[in-house]
Amino acid sequence: MPSRALDRVRRALPSLPTALLGGLLWAIVMGASALTNLLLAGWETPAKIRLISLLFATGGAIAFPVGLFLARLVSLGRQWEVALAAGLACLLASTIGFTGGLFALQYRSYYAEWHAPAFTITWTFQFVFTVLIALYQFVVLGIRLYFPLGFIALAVAGVWFARRQR
Repeated sequence: MPSRALDRVRRALPSLPTALLGGLLWAIVMGASALTNLLLAGWETPAKIRLISLLFATGGAIAFPVGLFLARLVSLGRQWEVALAAGLACLLASTIGFTGGLFALQYRSYYAEWHAPAFTITWTFQFVFTVLIALYQFVVLGIRLYFPLGFIALAVAGVWFARRQR
């Protein structure tokens, strides 16, 4: 039984060229989506626009291979519709999750200056609540930066993934 599960995991792993090229393309599109929205909104300073765009691009680069692996793992041997749904759901969840996580780390590093010494009880509470607040802010303010370009790319990537699984 463990060998079947291991074989399934091996078959779900994307090839290195697919993971690297897909990650690069996904990073470009996610960064461009954030950049476009921020420029159209006349947002803050050019340095902050670059930082947020880079954050979205980095999140996309990390998320693509993971999302692709999870989608393949869920949809191996299944119908086209399942592959499409798995591709959409896994790429969406991994992209938002990794980008939100990077945002939370950056947010935490900014506020670390005012926190208690590391690994104390007070520091633990401050760390946990700072990260939770950062994730909340990302959900409220950051996800809109994926509209419409990021979600168009998600639809295209989902169809591409489902066609490859056939």
